[in-house]
Amino acid sequence: MTDKLPYAEVIGDPIAHSKSPLIHNFWLDCLGIEAEYHKTHVTAEGLAAYFLARRADPDWLGCNVTIPHKIAVMDFTDDPGGVRERIGAMNTIASETGGPLIGTNTDAGGFLQPLLRDKWKGESAVLVGAGGAARAILFALTSLGVADISIMARDRSKGQGLLDRAGVEGRVIGMNDALPAADLLVNTSSLGMVGQPVLDIDLSHLADSATVYDIVYSPLETNLLRAARARGLKTLDGLEMLIGQAALAFDIFFDAEAPRDRDEELRTLLLAA
Repeated sequence: MTDKLPYAEVIGDPIAHSKSPLIHNFWLDCLGIEAEYHKTHVTAEGLAAYFLARRADPDWLGCNVTIPHKIAVMDFTDDPGGVRERIGAMNTIASETGGPLIGTNTDAGGFLQPLLRDKWKGESAVLVGAGGAARAILFALTSLGVADISIMARDRSKGQGLLDRAGVEGRVIGMNDALPAADLLVNTSSLGMVGQPVLDIDLSHLADSATVYDIVYSPLETNLLRAARARGLKTLDGLEMLIGQAALAFDIFFDAEAPRDRDEELRTLLLAA
């Protein structure tokens, strides 16, 4: 980190796996913007001290937020967009010099981009997990009019709380229960990520036209995506949402539109990293 250039960063625990710096710094280089983007390890116990220190740094533009802080960071931010009530999780925090920290969520928009691009028209979905990412994705799907939603969660009460908060009359199923014949399965959890247990689900009950979307991107080729392709299902990998949400955050931090015409080059860099 330098005290000469403005910077943004991503925080989380763990954080070593994050590819966000590669994405943002690639775009900064493409556009010739003199700024930087870092990754910083912040524990749950260190969140308060982190924000206290960053608010005093005039070069800090804000941060992206990843596991496990997307809910906890709401205690440190202002919320002019009503993200607390509408989604219940934040993944992007912008710093206004001398002013408040503004929290928002770019996960929802980033998640939707490939579905909208592919003109997805499904009516039912299953979300694996009930954490901060699931909140944004549930909000995104309901904005598309998807009303038949199941939450697959280890803690059924947490899954039901997610549905209740969103006002969705869905259902909660256990991790070993059979999947419904849904049009979309989304892994919103960390299962399958490097260092985490694999996500092993029987996909045989999904609709033959279903899409399987895994937001894990390290590794990019997860056990879930391999199983989906073996069944002949359409798949979307974690880079889709990662790049989509990053582009929205990039505009917030650096006041510039990400050069999405360079996506193929960016994906090549990410896969090689």
